[in-house]
Amino acid sequence: MSDSAREALQSQLQALNEKFAERLSDELAELEHLVEQLSQADEPEQRRQRMLDLHERLHRLAGTAGTFGFTALGQRSRLLEQSADGWLQAANPDPQLLVEFAQAVRQLATDAPLSDSASTSLDQPEAHEPPAAHRIYLLESDPAAGQEMCQTLGNFGYEVLLFQEIALLRTAMNGQLPNALIISRHDGELEQVSALQQTLESPLPLLVIDHREDFASQLAAVRAGAKGYFTRPVDVTRLENRLENCLNLQLNEPYRVLIIDDDVDLAARYSLVLRNSQMLVQTLTDPGELFEVMRTFNPEILLLDVNMPELSGPELAQIIRLNDDWLRVTIIYLSAETDVNRQMAALLKAGDDFITKPISDNALIAAVFSHAQRARSLSTALSRDSLTGLLKHADIKEHVALEVERSLRSGNPASVVMLDLDHFKQVNDQYGHAAGDNVIRSLANLMHQRLRRIDSLGRYGGEEFVAVLPNCTAEQARQIFDEIRQRFAELRFHASERTFNVTLSAGISATDGHASASTLLEHADQALYAAKHKGRNRIEIAQPK
Repeated sequence: MSDSAREALQSQLQALNEKFAERLSDELAELEHLVEQLSQADEPEQRRQRMLDLHERLHRLAGTAGTFGFTALGQRSRLLEQSADGWLQAANPDPQLLVEFAQAVRQLATDAPLSDSASTSLDQPEAHEPPAAHRIYLLESDPAAGQEMCQTLGNFGYEVLLFQEIALLRTAMNGQLPNALIISRHDGELEQVSALQQTLESPLPLLVIDHREDFASQLAAVRAGAKGYFTRPVDVTRLENRLENCLNLQLNEPYRVLIIDDDVDLAARYSLVLRNSQMLVQTLTDPGELFEVMRTFNPEILLLDVNMPELSGPELAQIIRLNDDWLRVTIIYLSAETDVNRQMAALLKAGDDFITKPISDNALIAAVFSHAQRARSLSTALSRDSLTGLLKHADIKEHVALEVERSLRSGNPASVVMLDLDHFKQVNDQYGHAAGDNVIRSLANLMHQRLRRIDSLGRYGGEEFVAVLPNCTAEQARQIFDEIRQRFAELRFHASERTFNVTLSAGISATDGHASASTLLEHADQALYAAKHKGRNRIEIAQPK
């Protein structure tokens, strides 16, 4: 599409947005009128008809508002539409839900913006959109504090919906569940949220904000299921870090367990029990196939019988320990052997734990889960930077090399971005190293939220990062990281009673059909130096050599 055609289309889209904004006040007024009719309806059939009318209006608004740039309005309309649908489907609808629904619709009509602050953009290629944002429900009665938190978390890439009353939150959750809850605690609200959590199949990650920091208040939060507790004034970047950790735990892949036992039926039973606990399980009855299964399945936990035909469990465990790639695998012996000396001998040769048969299903699940959790944490600690959770220096360099090779084979572009925090030494000197660590962690989280799953991201050293973006030109990478640069500059960091902002600079290089990984990194570093030399807080693309 030519630049003139793109500009013409952009102008037409913006005109349509403005036209929708003009009619929006009539749409919202009609919603208020219908909800008043619903509240005044005495007969069940009248209430049902009014609810059908509201359902139709909300359905239409949910579909159109987001299209014309009113994203939050569209999302809230969708939630209310789903609540209306649930009420219509119920055999005996709860009268209280009807009251809360009506209140939520009135709130929607009152809060909705009547002008479009967003404009439709054609600049960002669809293939480079970040992953779908996590949806967060925030309960905060103070509108100013709530809006500030929404803006900051929005900069990190979260989709935050603000509710000022518990009834409105409950109505929204009846329509669609979020990925996590943030509750600003007031009298009675924590208890109501706790009761609401108990009605769910799986409780949502919950973060609590309170003006108190005493033991009793934090104990109440823990009993309500809180995974994080923050006192006012809230350091939102620290809150986001805890939120990121909670959501990452939810997204973790299932633990991988390999069972080696010559008793086929027993292995099948263990497998069934562990599979029902959401683990990935593979069984092996022929030890001769060990190497192939270890390479293809890559287990984290190995359940190993001690006495098997032709070889013993400890002998097989020692074979595994000969390979450095499998040193992180936790080996658990499962045996009817009760002699403590023989158990110790097996563990000393090669093993991490010894479980005596028979074992109950719950005991097996608990033992495997606890070991798997520990094994994964250890593996992550060895391969990931402890502060940010990103790849370490050597690992991200390896990702650069792999992506360059893939790009040369396929002919598709790939970009390497080297990024550095501006004047970071001054941050550490003025605000302390704890504040500096918080800045580094926040930038890592921001990039993790904004980049795609196929992108690789590593901490190159200190305050320097490297990102590898497959199927991405240098100009596309510049657009992506310029948005990250702008959002990062808007974050406010806290150190004691002081607040401050930090900026970043980045250099970008892209594959050109013959460049090596080391050359790409060198060119990105040179572009980063140019960005620093030109005044910082900017993105530069390496010039072709």
